[in-house]
Amino acid sequence: MTARRVALLLAAGLMVIAFSMWVASTRHLERSTLTGDPVLPGLEHSANTVTEVDLRKGDGTRTTLRKDSAGWNVAERGWPADTSRLRKLVLDLGALNIVEEKTRLAANYPQLGVEDVTSPQASGTRIDAITPARTFAVIIGKSSSGKSGYVRIAGAPQSLLAAPLLAPDADPKSWLDHTLIDLGGDRVREIEERPAGTPAYTATRVKKDAPEFTVSPLPKGRLLTGPAVAEPIAAALNALNLEDVRRANAPAPEAPDAHAVFRTFDGLEVRVAGRKDGSRSLITISAHSSDPQTQAEAQKLAARLDGWEFEIPGYRYVALFKPLEELLQKPVEPVRKAGGTKAR
Repeated sequence: MTARRVALLLAAGLMVIAFSMWVASTRHLERSTLTGDPVLPGLEHSANTVTEVDLRKGDGTRTTLRKDSAGWNVAERGWPADTSRLRKLVLDLGALNIVEEKTRLAANYPQLGVEDVTSPQASGTRIDAITPARTFAVIIGKSSSGKSGYVRIAGAPQSLLAAPLLAPDADPKSWLDHTLIDLGGDRVREIEERPAGTPAYTATRVKKDAPEFTVSPLPKGRLLTGPAVAEPIAAALNALNLEDVRRANAPAPEAPDAHAVFRTFDGLEVRVAGRKDGSRSLITISAHSSDPQTQAEAQKLAARLDGWEFEIPGYRYVALFKPLEELLQKPVEPVRKAGGTKAR
């Protein structure tokens, strides 16, 4: 081997070594630069311009949150969205920072839950935050700890460990504004009850600050368990929240099983009709007023509630349509004479 050939081989070897060192140094620099950087650059400063947020899972579960002239709504229900929860999600997405790089191999994505949500087996949730200028899209995967989780920018090969930990829910029910009606029990003067399959009755009181209600008609020989026994019914519309909602006329619901009318001392009348659908407790609500001081309140309630059917917690449904028997003392058992016959 000639000296020239040796020199060429030596020079080539030095070039390979130098190139390897440069690659190693740039990879190290990339990691140190990425750590702490935002996962979705620009979103933090564009949070107020977001007009739509879509959440999707591989099993078909989806929520579309849209902003219009009236505010934010859940498109799958047509009902107002929980704006405080939505804003927190957008701000958390903008604050999502890289902790470290993870796999770039698609075969390993399922271990982190960051595979594309086109597959029914995908466990992650894709979120698209849409602004007039651009769309920020990320797949939120499994958690790594209580403070961080795995994510991947949609369409990018690199998966990441990022903080803070996000656990988005793609079920439309979880994004609804759950506020339904808040009628304080102290305002209620009278309640007309027609529970399903049991006798109707009316509970009335004459003073606003008195817990005692007169209940009628009572079965012959029966007594109430106490003078304030109807007070929990009066409070049944206090801070009542919905679990789900749908248009009452699409398709037309079955006939209600139960009815209740709440009349207040200041002229507001709230009518509630209820029915059971399997394990679901469903109600419709309408409001009217016979007094100028509550007409505005009635109109506001009607504008929000008319034409909708609401799913509410089962225990609140029971409180709304309480059977008369549950307000009464148990019947006195006849005294038995010696020999087993009943005394008359």
